[in-house]
Amino acid sequence: MSDIPLRDQIEDVLRTVEDPEIPVNIFELGLVYKIQMMAADSVHIYMTLTAPACPVAGEILMEVENKVKAIEGINEVEVRLTFDPPWTKDMMSDEARLELGWL
Repeated sequence: MSDIPLRDQIEDVLRTVEDPEIPVNIFELGLVYKIQMMAADSVHIYMTLTAPACPVAGEILMEVENKVKAIEGINEVEVRLTFDPPWTKDMMSDEARLELGWL
């Protein structure tokens, strides 16, 4: 088992999931609203998409679930999609804005 706390491992994994329309990971884009540890081996992830009609929404959600579930010590992952509040560019990290030249 890793010495890195599970929440940090989850955040690290989420940084490997990219939005295909904007070449930045979903964590830095601000698409992940909440990571909620439930039981010792269960996590709920509340997230959004850059647009409600995102054509690859299912793929992004599945990738999040599969990658988080692959972390040792996590057995159950529930990804909850929400559009409240709607995503805006203001939710992006400074790192993401800098990477995209939006600063």
